[in-house]
Amino acid sequence: MNEQMALMREHVRTALQGSGSHGFDHTARVVRLCEVIGASEGADMAVLIPAALFHDIARSLEEETGVPHEEEGARVAETLLRSIHYPEDHIPGIIHAIRAHRYSAGIAPGTLEAQVLVDADNLDAMGAVGIARTFLQAGERGGGTPDAIDHIREKLLNLKSRMYTESARSIAGERHAFLTTFLETLDGEMHPSTPPAAETGPDRSAR
Repeated sequence: MNEQMALMREHVRTALQGSGSHGFDHTARVVRLCEVIGASEGADMAVLIPAALFHDIARSLEEETGVPHEEEGARVAETLLRSIHYPEDHIPGIIHAIRAHRYSAGIAPGTLEAQVLVDADNLDAMGAVGIARTFLQAGERGGGTPDAIDHIREKLLNLKSRMYTESARSIAGERHAFLTTFLETLDGEMHPSTPPAAETGPDRSAR
């Protein structure tokens, strides 16, 4: 199993060589979050970790062709898993988790492993790392600071209420608090108020 995991990781690393908001560093963080949350929640790691590794493997292809990356990613994962003779009974759960990880796909995560993957993927869009990724993604799309701020307000602030597992809700609370503090600080710096005029003391020269 360890050798198969190493093969999967190397396959994904090679496919995600380019940097960016959905590069391999994002996948590596999602995998780590899945390890932490999955262990706490009792998930089947033989299903969860491959799903986490492959969940964004087709991101760049979607940008080029418009093919939903969750569907193509599931197909790529299935092909690779069968080529390395991964246990057949784990593959359906892996495919489901990959297809269900994207909120806009409209597929409800029907297994614990799929729920943990959704939670981990959303958590990596929150907190300090989520802010960094948001500004990076805005730049990738030719946008600027206002676009990043809009994304944080319209999407990221809603993620805390979408967590499925108790473990993820605990982490999300801290990251959500960081998001709100960041927005308040950024707003203050971008729209500074006029400082109050200094009070004039008694005229000491008259003494």
